[in-house]
Amino acid sequence: MKILVVHNRYRSEQPSGEDNVVDQEVALLREAGHVVDRFERRSDDIADFSLPRKALVPLGVPWNPAARVALTTRLRQDRPDVVHVHNTFPLLSASVLDACRAADVPVVATLHNYTQVCPSGTLYRDGAVCTSCVGRLPLPAVRHGCYRGSSLATVPLALNLVANQRRWWSSVSRFLCISDAQRQTLIANGMPTDKLYVKYNFVPDTDVRRTGSGEHLLYLGRLTVEKGVRLLMAAWDRIAASGGLGVPLVIAGAGPLADDVSTWAATRRDVRFIGRLDKQTCQATVARSVAVVVPSEWLETFGLVVVEAMAAGVPAVVAGHSSLAELVTDGVTGLTHTPGDAASLAAALGRVVRTPASLGHAARERYEREFTRSVGLTNLLKHYRHVIEGERLGAHPVR
Repeated sequence: MKILVVHNRYRSEQPSGEDNVVDQEVALLREAGHVVDRFERRSDDIADFSLPRKALVPLGVPWNPAARVALTTRLRQDRPDVVHVHNTFPLLSASVLDACRAADVPVVATLHNYTQVCPSGTLYRDGAVCTSCVGRLPLPAVRHGCYRGSSLATVPLALNLVANQRRWWSSVSRFLCISDAQRQTLIANGMPTDKLYVKYNFVPDTDVRRTGSGEHLLYLGRLTVEKGVRLLMAAWDRIAASGGLGVPLVIAGAGPLADDVSTWAATRRDVRFIGRLDKQTCQATVARSVAVVVPSEWLETFGLVVVEAMAAGVPAVVAGHSSLAELVTDGVTGLTHTPGDAASLAAALGRVVRTPASLGHAARERYEREFTRSVGLTNLLKHYRHVIEGERLGAHPVR
């Protein structure tokens, strides 16, 4: 099979699990003997653009004719069987779909977030789930500056949604959602049911697994409000006030709240803030955990850290909504807490340090059933073959 992967890589100072997923899928397909090429742009390159070219970047968010021309040339040269689109913001745009349509190459697109129905892709604003822009002109997103807190910066994303939503829905043969919770949310917000399928992300196995009961509770991820970092801090303050749990809280990651977390942790003997970790240190830190903590307040589309913990035989304590409740079966592979409730989170953390090792064993067993590389390869090829066969039989997407 010949596959062309289309992706706009994220900025290096904001490491993205999406980039990792793309890289791992490409490597997996190549190892299985398939020919995989990439058509990529890198957001890091914007820093080296001339000032006039930087000023033009927002104009290319809704439509980038140069990207369309470049992809048309690649498709003519390489003639892939299928194109797999991931992220197109900010340097590619929906113009790549027109190039694929003109070349009669079927398109599969993985939805890593909610950009099909929300300009910022999060369905989250001001500390709560938000659907103000769904099914209407996305003026609320502009008014509230949902992208980077800036109304001006949000305008190109709002225009992109208005101009290209129907183009996406008619040009893509199959959308791959990374959880059923995400799929159901997108359907509830207007996306075509018959185009949406679930394909979990896979996670490479690890030789570093938990052998004892664990040394610490671990938060590993971006340090942002929607990820529940402030909620975790409030819950831990409750725990400390009642005498503690006997194990420390370790917080690893980077983001806008890094300074707040560092200052807060410095005043507590049972909290360690260790910043961003490399891959090996990350695996070792996860494997030494009593549990990983994922208290997200937004509707997570997946939970890579949860599945990485499963691979290491480590349970998770998660907010009981969205994909997190789908990944963690309460009392079996981990524990859930009431989303946004510090007292509920504190109680769940107290329970998890007293739970038997069976939670970790069950988490590992589920990993082996649903999230391994072999399962991921089977699922990817199934979706590719479906759209390729549809193209051969003339079952083109509605234009």
